[in-house]
Amino acid sequence: MTETVTPDELRPLFLFERLDDDQLEWLCKYGSVRSYGEGEIICAQGDPAEFFFVLLDGEIAQSQLIHDHQAELSRTARPGVYGGAVMAYLDDRIEQRYAHTLRALRPTRMFVLPGRKFGKVVREWFPMAAHLLEGIFFGMSNARRIADQRERLTALGTITAGLTHELNNPAAAASRASAELGDRLVSAQKRLAELATAGVDCERLAKLVKLREHLNETESRPRSPMEVSDAEDEMGDWLEEHDVAGAWELAPGLVAAGLGVADAEAVAEVAGEAQMPAAMRWLAEILEIGQLQAEISDATGRITTLLDSARQYSQLDRAPYQRADLGKLLDSTLTMLKRKLAKIQVVREYDPDLPEVPVYAAELNQVWTNLFVNAIYAMDYVGTLTIRTARENDHALVQITDTGVGIAEENLTRIFTPFFTTKPVGQGTGLGLDISWRIVVDRHDGDIRVESRPGETRFEVLLPLTDDRPPETA
Repeated sequence: MTETVTPDELRPLFLFERLDDDQLEWLCKYGSVRSYGEGEIICAQGDPAEFFFVLLDGEIAQSQLIHDHQAELSRTARPGVYGGAVMAYLDDRIEQRYAHTLRALRPTRMFVLPGRKFGKVVREWFPMAAHLLEGIFFGMSNARRIADQRERLTALGTITAGLTHELNNPAAAASRASAELGDRLVSAQKRLAELATAGVDCERLAKLVKLREHLNETESRPRSPMEVSDAEDEMGDWLEEHDVAGAWELAPGLVAAGLGVADAEAVAEVAGEAQMPAAMRWLAEILEIGQLQAEISDATGRITTLLDSARQYSQLDRAPYQRADLGKLLDSTLTMLKRKLAKIQVVREYDPDLPEVPVYAAELNQVWTNLFVNAIYAMDYVGTLTIRTARENDHALVQITDTGVGIAEENLTRIFTPFFTTKPVGQGTGLGLDISWRIVVDRHDGDIRVESRPGETRFEVLLPLTDDRPPETA
């Protein structure tokens, strides 16, 4: 039901109390009064914002759709409260949609003004205020966008620096071992030639090569440092007794390869007592070549593992939306942050029965990065980081617990607010948790919970296990 409104009805409202008679007449000319019954929707969230509403009498509730449920934010019976197209003064520079749902709780009358008329009024009657409001809105939007990009770039820089550092170590080890391997190969060939020149026949050389292969295949049990030291002393004494030059330099390498005095005696038996010293030096170099090959294989394997983790983290070769193993996503992020975790004990408690979860994997890794980096900072790089996955009803649960200083109680309700940070100026943008919230809640229809006290802060991320959206192609 629609009816006209008079200036006398608008004048007592706080929103219009400073307007003159002409302005009130203008509002009455273009506005009207609408009545709503109990439970009736005045405006619905997401619909085009066509009208500006002001409460004349009755009671209304403001709500917002969160996880498919209408969450009531406030209710009031105070005449003059407003809602609807409150940002119409921005005209067509942004998409105008209702940000909330307004509902009548009992018979209610609302003053209704078309959004375009309201926007025109604000711009013409209050030009300075309109410019200030526009500046605040667009300034904050731009600042948030720039800071958001900076936060993502900072996280990317952190990951890149850690990955570069981790790749450098095995790459350097492989390079060093490769250089030494060339020298040892040349030296081993010379030793073999010396043996042949000294009169060791082909049959004995063949037996030496077979013996070396047999020794290389022999598995040695793990030994304590004391046992290794005793074995090196025993081998050194035996080599000295048999006039092997550099006995104490050869002994550690032979023992490290798993050889003992019995093996050395087998070499002496095959090569002959006269050529035994040259045979032992050849054997030591051949075994060292094997160890260098193992080092190169280990180093390249570590590089491959790091690159696999980087690919898993970035998800560049995967579909944006897919079913993913949360444990693998968490592990890939931990690998990227390994350098920062050097003095932190990481405890993993993954539920082996947790099914794969439909997620935007690359975006979710950004969440893990933000939560891990915050935990590391809170612990000042020393402490225990516990990561647990489990199932909670129809959701997958990821718990990230640190032993840091904790979050002050008064800040717990503000940590997901854009630009809020407890870090010193210049060390935080205040968008890490805001980004995480938007990825988990808005992007995945999940939730983030937090509990904190000194020595224990726990973030809990909930992600739906089912989703009707079809998997996207890469």
